[in-house]
Amino acid sequence: MFHLLDVLGTMAFAISGVLTAINKKMDPFGVFVIAFVTAVGGGTLRDVLIGRTPVGWMRDLTYVYVITAGFFTAVLFRRKLDRLRTSLFLFDTIGLGVFTLIGLEKGLEAALHPIICIALGTMTACFGGVIRDILCNEIPVIFRKEIYATICLLGGMLFFLLLWLNVPQTLVYLLTSGIIIAVRLMAVYYKWALPPLSR
Repeated sequence: MFHLLDVLGTMAFAISGVLTAINKKMDPFGVFVIAFVTAVGGGTLRDVLIGRTPVGWMRDLTYVYVITAGFFTAVLFRRKLDRLRTSLFLFDTIGLGVFTLIGLEKGLEAALHPIICIALGTMTACFGGVIRDILCNEIPVIFRKEIYATICLLGGMLFFLLLWLNVPQTLVYLLTSGIIIAVRLMAVYYKWALPPLSR
């Protein structure tokens, strides 16, 4: 289940990167680079911080294959994705939910404190998108007023609550990622946002 979620998250973020780059009218090489950094950027930063080197995608070529497959899938079917902005949002949201979970698990594997695990989960989920947006000359979603990283933090807390309640592991994975995705969808639909700081 964990490996399946990892592959799903990588594919989702790769497609998210492709759609963003296509929207910016990049050439095929630029599109592939954006897809790649979106998919592995957060995980690479996480692995470097916990001393897990070489980082995950360098150890297992499955990630490269999945990103490449996501690239070709999104490019080939881009004309059918008539609502580009909606498609980008959906794939970004799926990646957010799945990669938060992956970061949490990597923190547990490294025997880190739950607070640090939650931070790693948030970083894994958000920083690939941050790199993508910066390279595409956009203000990263994490820095806009809409709820984004906060959902990952709440998902991390839910994850450890479910573990404390001895919920079966597979159900913990599904509930955590599912709740993050659902709350993100509702936050955008109902325009939930944190209030900006003012003087």
